[in-house]
Amino acid sequence: MPRKTTTTIAAIAAAASLSAALPAIAADTISQGQSVRNVVLVHGAFADGSGWKGVYDNLTKRGYRVTIVQNPLTSLEDDVAATKRALERQDGPVILVGHSWGGTVITEAGIDTKVAGLVYVSALSPDAGETTAQQYEGFAPTPEFVIETTKDGFGYVSPEKFKAGFAHDVSDADVALMRDAQVPINMSAFGTKLENAAWRAKPSWAVIATEDKAFDQSMLIYMAERIKAKIIKVSASHALFMTQPKVVADTIDEAAKAVSAKKQ
Repeated sequence: MPRKTTTTIAAIAAAASLSAALPAIAADTISQGQSVRNVVLVHGAFADGSGWKGVYDNLTKRGYRVTIVQNPLTSLEDDVAATKRALERQDGPVILVGHSWGGTVITEAGIDTKVAGLVYVSALSPDAGETTAQQYEGFAPTPEFVIETTKDGFGYVSPEKFKAGFAHDVSDADVALMRDAQVPINMSAFGTKLENAAWRAKPSWAVIATEDKAFDQSMLIYMAERIKAKIIKVSASHALFMTQPKVVADTIDEAAKAVSAKKQ
């Protein structure tokens, strides 16, 4: 079986087991008059799109049309292209959402005219002319989040550090599957300068995991404040896109409603 197929199936299994343990969602259906009804979700490094299952289920129950991007994680250009393909398929305005590295992707791709708002989920948000790597400068190191690089330049989270650094609030069994189903990222992508910064023209929201070990908390707050995002904090690990689907979905819903109200 090809590696990519194996990764996706394994990640889907992990996401399904996590969402199955969550309480039933009592979500209100969005009104027929709401103009923003589309959501595009962009995953980060070391994962794939199936980790959004809980958020997807919540939003689709409310009546949103949700599209999940599968980033190749081979370069910023390739990931932006994958996101643009998803945006092209939308039939109206969109809330564009990114987790972690996915924040860099939506910052570049979010200039698309269909994008009405941006949601950053413990995510990076460089400015035009900046690299992702520059966002870490001046902030405390993250000793529990260790990346191991292969000979051809792709990075994995250290297996020994995966639970502590990525998903300490996930069961050991599910963490094992997530760890072994990692999708590596081409580390050169972190050195690519952005050409655009969508947050300069689009309203933004930021969900910040207060127990995130992949980023210094000061870094997350600084980035969110710089882009003038509305900040929502939640007690969670870096894997909050999987472990806190309701908080993330509520924020996306809030963004869609706020942007729709401005359009009226």
